[in-house]
Amino acid sequence: MLILNEKATGYPLACMEGSIISASRTAASAAAAADWLSRGRGRPRRIGFFGVGLIARYIHTFLNAADWSFDEIGVFDLSGESAEGYKGYLERSGTRARVTVHDGPEQLIRNSDLIVFATVAGQPHVHDTTWFDHNPLVLHVSLRDLAPEILLASTNILDDVDHCLKAGTSAHLVEQMVGHRNFVDGTLADVMEGRVPLADDRPIVFSPFGLGVLDLAVGKYVYDELASTGQLRVVEDFFSELRRYG
Repeated sequence: MLILNEKATGYPLACMEGSIISASRTAASAAAAADWLSRGRGRPRRIGFFGVGLIARYIHTFLNAADWSFDEIGVFDLSGESAEGYKGYLERSGTRARVTVHDGPEQLIRNSDLIVFATVAGQPHVHDTTWFDHNPLVLHVSLRDLAPEILLASTNILDDVDHCLKAGTSAHLVEQMVGHRNFVDGTLADVMEGRVPLADDRPIVFSPFGLGVLDLAVGKYVYDELASTGQLRVVEDFFSELRRYG
């Protein structure tokens, strides 16, 4: 749930269902990162989705809306039912790519130039650095899939350094292991402003912790769009008492 408050007074002006707003913000951030981090090396033609819930679907939707197209789309999930369901979604979306459900994670990773991690993993479960020898672009959206050794062998771009290096994320585990933050190459903002060059001889891993202010921005956009078209549903008697002295 998302509550929008009037900036000057703090007075609540909207109560919004927040899951789609959050999913849209996550997907928009991932799609923007994919665009900026692939510049100079060309847009990947093979994408793999590791974990295929709501977030994966929204990321594909936003990439599609940004005119990304693929020759191959790989799918892997611990739930075979979810993997097949996601394959069905992709086929219904009108993609011309060949969709493959992989039997294991290694096969998916080695056959993808753009990899989207969107799982609910609580600790690293991908450890083998050789799976990334082809130097893919990795959208590490779920933050806790990759072992520290993989991040240490990669170019690491975050959305916000202080946010990402906490709560047991893969990046946080690296910091705890090496005792410094030198493995962080910069933020997405640094890349967009040309402060961080991107090498093409190692994997690029984007680890976005997710910034709440972006949810507010998307929520305000949705609110303004509805207000401009007269579609807001106003609850006239929501507050029981508005008179200061009764």
